[in-house]
Amino acid sequence: MNLGPNSQRRPRHILTVNLEDYFHTAPLSGVIPEKYWSRCETRVERNTLAALDLLDECGVKATFFTVGWLATQIEDLLVEIVRRGHEVASKGHHHRSPKHMTSGEFRDDLLRSRDALERASGQQVQGYRIAHGSLTEKDLWVLNILTEEGFTYDSSFRRVGPRWNESPVRLGVHSHYWKGRQIWELPLSSAPICGVFVPLSGGNYLRQPPYWLARWRIERWKASTNSPLVFYFRVWELDPEQPRIKAASRLSRVHQYRNLETMSERIRRILFNQPFTSAADYLRLPPSPASYPQEAPAVTTAMRLGRSGPQKQISIVVPCFNETSTLIYLKKTLENFAEDHADLFKIFFVFVEDGSSDDTWERLTALFGGRDDCVLVRHAQNKGVAAATLTGIRHSPCETVCVIDCDCSYDVYQLADMVSLMREGVDLVTASPYHEDGGVVNVPTWRLFLSRSLSMLYRTVLSSKLATYTSCFRVYRRSAVMDAQIKYDGFVGIAEILAQLDRRRSRIVEYPAVLESRLFGHSKIKVMTAGWGHLKLIFSIFFNKVSPKRIL
Repeated sequence: MNLGPNSQRRPRHILTVNLEDYFHTAPLSGVIPEKYWSRCETRVERNTLAALDLLDECGVKATFFTVGWLATQIEDLLVEIVRRGHEVASKGHHHRSPKHMTSGEFRDDLLRSRDALERASGQQVQGYRIAHGSLTEKDLWVLNILTEEGFTYDSSFRRVGPRWNESPVRLGVHSHYWKGRQIWELPLSSAPICGVFVPLSGGNYLRQPPYWLARWRIERWKASTNSPLVFYFRVWELDPEQPRIKAASRLSRVHQYRNLETMSERIRRILFNQPFTSAADYLRLPPSPASYPQEAPAVTTAMRLGRSGPQKQISIVVPCFNETSTLIYLKKTLENFAEDHADLFKIFFVFVEDGSSDDTWERLTALFGGRDDCVLVRHAQNKGVAAATLTGIRHSPCETVCVIDCDCSYDVYQLADMVSLMREGVDLVTASPYHEDGGVVNVPTWRLFLSRSLSMLYRTVLSSKLATYTSCFRVYRRSAVMDAQIKYDGFVGIAEILAQLDRRRSRIVEYPAVLESRLFGHSKIKVMTAGWGHLKLIFSIFFNKVSPKRIL
């Protein structure tokens, strides 16, 4: 039985919506990997509701291609999409392109996505779209797997440049057959500019050029073909106030943020003038209830790490200075860490607001105030990260004190292994991205050069031979530094604390960590001031060795 579109019906176009959050996109994937998604401020719910209201206003139905990972986060929202008469389809589980997966990995990702979406929406998932980019003739194996797994249609192809010149049948809605089974392909629409095919359907192809040009291309395309316009937009494109990710490249930021403030009106004007419907409705696919397997039992962190025993009490100290833009991300990161490690740790949080000039204190109070597991301390004026660190340690109720950067440039999840190194006789575990097993990701060259150079100098004057001496990301034994007095309150003071422990012959353990560029806000370090301060401290340590009567 042919389930395809009826050629005698009044021509209608296909409207699709990519349901994804701002941090799922290709321009930001290099700085926000999948493991950090749950820590970002989630804006997909408000953006999707805005999209649903826009579709209601325009009187059209759509297919929502949805990232499976989101299904566990916004289950009620998927129910609302179906309630309003729209279709839910798959965009993969982890927003990864099958081009970057083996066939086995793709199949697993595909099925995991379908199961999650069907559980959340209660609707059978019949369609698929690639996470980003386009499939080519070399990628027909993707359609074969989709066919084997019972998908009815795909919408992952689009013509760019000379692609598909030798297969013009693939430029419009067509069938693909594999082992006697059929799947429909709904390519995203493209049209030539000066003889070169350029996509005209949604996304950046609608948002980046002047609206009149995008509209003219659509009207010209309609006049020259009888095929349906396969159009799309992404829900985050309706959100001009989304967080700006500073770690992304300039080109990526243009790709992500340009003309967001005009996108809602552009889409509205397109939808009001075209008869759109969902992919399933166009193909006359009746909605079906979902069926899915039972969920596997949960695996705890302790089970995964092979650890057992009572919870260990630890504190996490967070110095904060002008960090309003990072606090939502920080909150979600800390909450995820606490939840995922609840079987290992009983965690207390100490936030030290270090004389900020923005509304960091007000935001900290709103986010963490009144909680039994949180202590908020405020410096009347800025004293620097080292002084804030010591203030936090002194207000800690635990002997094991973790200190992290507010910007989460070190992954907080590394603390689990660092705490395990805090054994009898160890006073400090310090993160080391310059250790042979450590690493750095997207960190500015000037910062690496400064830190590496200073670490080389510190290694010549200190007894503890480490790869990194300047990291703020550490685990302290509270009693070992409780009474520490430092001369340098800023970033230099962090090295000074380590130097004092080194002078007392305390045992210092280095943990090979990964340092990443901060996602939000700006670095507070003043390069020249910090560099000169470190040099003065290094000379002070050297002369203290030469003349033991000198005080560090």
